[in-house]
Amino acid sequence: MLRWAIIFLVISLIAGGFGLANISDVTRKISFVLFGLFFLGFLVMLGIALLVLEATEGVSLGTDVLFVALPSANGSARSAAR
Repeated sequence: MLRWAIIFLVISLIAGGFGLANISDVTRKISFVLFGLFFLGFLVMLGIALLVLEATEGVSLGTDVLFVALPSANGSARSAAR
């Protein structure tokens, strides 16, 4: 989404340079909307990351708790401590 915002901003600047005010105005508005959506998504993801970090603070998982299924030579899966 940020890539599209930058593309529309560049189109707006080029259109403004050629004197195409209507095209420049429309692409500038599209660029601002896309950047705003990108920034809002960034803030939401940052908030979620901070909430997860706060919720898992002080929690430690030992290596004996984590198990993964490893395929054996005959095709069946066996559990092994990681």
